Amino acid sequence: MTVRILRAVGLTPTPWKNGGGLTREIATGPEGAGADAFDWRVSLADVTADGPFSAFPGVDRILTVVEGAGMDLVVGGEHHIVDEPLWPHGFPGDLPTEGFLLGGPVVNLNVMYRRARTRAETAVVCGTVRLLPPEGGAVLAVSLDDGAELESGAGGVRLDRHDAVLAAGESPGVLRTMGQAVLITLSGG
Repeated sequence: MTVRILRAVGLTPTPWKNGGGLTREIATGPEGAGADAFDWRVSLADVTADGPFSAFPGVDRILTVVEGAGMDLVVGGEHHIVDEPLWPHGFPGDLPTEGFLLGGPVVNLNVMYRRARTRAETAVVCGTVRLLPPEGGAVLAVSLDDGAELESGAGGVRLDRHDAVLAAGESPGVLRTMGQAVLITLSGG
């Protein structure tokens, strides 16, 4: 069993692959993999203006608006109105994609995974959730509010807004949220 607490205060903003905005990487698999080598990547993106998304050949994406009114995503010429808060929306990362803000800046939680090697499922949860990584995979939980707590055999660990828990192996414990969290389950292709 492996459990890592990933604190939001340690997330350094870096430019998007296309230079159009800033992202704060929460975790990648394998750890430390660059933009062209990851199997999966989870980040928070601050979107303050309309514009193109970076292209990622062979990558599927799941975007969840965690702050703000939402976006009109134009994916391969097709409009996808993403205006439901905390509603994961999947799309191919290799199609030309542009985002248009619906009512000011947003913060998006982005899950990207190479479809030939990895699968990802994203859900927004609240209350008490048992973290159950799939065999050979991992689960990442990102708290969207202050006051979540991870309870495991070693005691409890408090999580604040945008703090995360990355777990692999046997069930590491239970996440209790005071509000909501995004739960990402990652498994082999």
